[in-house]
Amino acid sequence: MKTKKIPTRTCVVTKEKYPKQELIRVVRTKDGNIIVDETGKANGHGAYLKKDVDVILKAKKTKCLNRILNVEIEDSIYEEIINKIN
Repeated sequence: MKTKKIPTRTCVVTKEKYPKQELIRVVRTKDGNIIVDETGKANGHGAYLKKDVDVILKAKKTKCLNRILNVEIEDSIYEEIINKIN
């Protein structure tokens, strides 16, 4: 019997691979808006972050999401991510 494949994605901060359920996706839509995608299916350019407050704060400090998504990320987005994790 075949085992079911578990999709993995790479955290943009730690560069480690995790199952998709252990990560949170941040998406830049075609309009240039930034949304936190809980379903993992929103259209747009996405980046994955580990569901860990330290990782989120490091992403904010290093501005790695700004570089990856090519847009300025507001502090409210980071706060929203942290609230959804807790």
